[in-house]
Amino acid sequence: MNPYQLPDCPRCQSNGVIKSGKIRSKQRFLCKTCNYYFTVQKEGKRIDSYYVIKALQLYLEGLSYREIERIIGVSHVSVMNWVREYKIVRPKMREYRPTYKILKHSEMLDFLAQRDALSNSSMLITPLGDKFMVIKWERF
Repeated sequence: MNPYQLPDCPRCQSNGVIKSGKIRSKQRFLCKTCNYYFTVQKEGKRIDSYYVIKALQLYLEGLSYREIERIIGVSHVSVMNWVREYKIVRPKMREYRPTYKILKHSEMLDFLAQRDALSNSSMLITPLGDKFMVIKWERF
């Protein structure tokens, strides 16, 4: 919001708003159309949608909330809230269990050059900032 531009009324969306004092160090406004008093909500911290999507992908791949927290650097509580908000349901995985590694580009090439990299398993490689995450599912 521009400091010289007044916000629209959250109740009636009218732009007929005037300043009406301060409350708890926040500017208070009055809508002249519907006589509604309000303060502007703070924007708060926003996490980039890239990390939200990546966290949900990792959750679907079978990683725990704490593992996702260690990898991405976002609180496990935030990840739980996103799973609830987007109603994500993890598929049941019975025969396979995921393991993951965070690798630099050169380390990833060495890993893929190993003969047993894909033996009796499947693998997903996903970018994670300037590194790569290799998720591998192996039979129990």
